[in-house]
Order: sequence, then C-alpha cells, then structure tokens
Amino acid sequence: QALDHQPGPGVRPEKSARDRLIRLALAHPDWALGFADEVWWSRLARPALHAWAEADRPLRLVEQTVAKDDPDPAALACYGLLVRWPAPGGEPHEDVWLRFVDGRPVSALTTRFLEWCCAELARAGKSALLLVWDNAAWHISHEVRAWIRCRNRAVKSTGRGVRIVPCRLPTKSPWLNPIEPKWVHGRRRVVEPDRLLGADELADRVCAAFDCPHHAHLTVPEKA
Repeated sequence: QALDHQPGPGVRPEKSARDRLIRLALAHPDWALGFADEVWWSRLARPALHAWAEADRPLRLVEQTVAKDDPDPAALACYGLLVRWPAPGGEPHEDVWLRFVDGRPVSALTTRFLEWCCAELARAGKSALLLVWDNAAWHISHEVRAWIRCRNRAVKSTGRGVRIVPCRLPTKSPWLNPIEPKWVHGRRRVVEPDRLLGADELADRVCAAFDCPHHAHLTVPEKA
C-alpha cells in the first residue's frame, strides 16, 4: 500500500470506496472483508529471490522444462480470497482461502468460488461479504453480476445466507489489493531450486505455504 497516495484517473474515488468498505466491514462483527484475485502458479517460472549461501556455493535456480509425455499442465490457475473480520480486543482475524481450478478463470468458476466462500463465511457466522476485486472480465461479466444480484435477493427474502457487496478497483492498481504481495511471497516459499514439481505437489506446497487445505479443484459444471 506504499503507492496508495498516488493520484490517477479514477483511482481516488474508487480507492475511497475501498477504504469506506474496509472501515465498514471492520466495524460490524458479522461482516467480512474480502480481497479477491486469481493467480497462475507456474511449474517452470523461477521467482526472483535472495538467500543465504556459502560464498563458493551460491544458490542457483535451475531452469526447468516439461517433457513431451508429462501429463501435468505447465501452470495451475487458482482463485484466492484474503478475508478479514473484526476480532475482539486486537488485530482483525485474517485468512487466505484458495481454490485451484481445472483450466482458467471464467465466469462459471468465479460464481462457484464465490458460492464456496459464502458457505465458509456462513459457517463462521457472517452475514455479508464486502468484496474488493479488480475489473477482470470474469468479475464484471453479465453472468457474475446477475448471479450476485440473484443471490442477494434470495438472502434478503429468506433472511439466510451471506450477501455480497462488490467494490471494483481502478484498472492497473494492484497496490490497492493486499493479496497481491502474498502471491509474490508465496512463489518464493514454494520454489524448488533444481527439479520440476508435479502439479499436485505444487498445489500441495502452495496450500501449505498459506496454511489452508488443498480442496478439490473447481470445475465448470456440465450443461444439462
């Protein structure tokens, strides 16, 4: 958030909306604040990092290649939610929730991820998710916006469930989403210097790095 002060077209009003949501969420014990984003975890890319090493034995990240008969994808897509809510007498409770997907992020997977997040929040006794995310196509699509409206109407009419209040961030403003730095640190924690990780092993390492379970991967539901 070091660049929060920088001006730009649309940044100030949308940043103000984000900051209002943060204050609002942390003032209500039954509300949760969520910062959502998607990330690709590559089996091949080598993150930039620093490490202690012997002067004559510097740590070297060996460039990897995928064999033609390797059945695993070169990279795995993952939805993430940095979720916070008020905690009595101290810092807000904070977790990172992850769900890997088969394929790439699309609207149908986005709604499934949000549905899962709302179910987790309901189990935690929350009634609203104040959702901060960027303007990715699968966030602002007609399908996703219609799904959120339909869900909120159902919550209002039944009095059960978790409603979603979305807040879009300005274009090209990753510093306004605090989950972004967590991806950078996560890549450094899961890297293997000199061998190629399998897809399942990589996903297990990512979940271990964020101290969360490795849930079944989300898939697009089959059409009837």
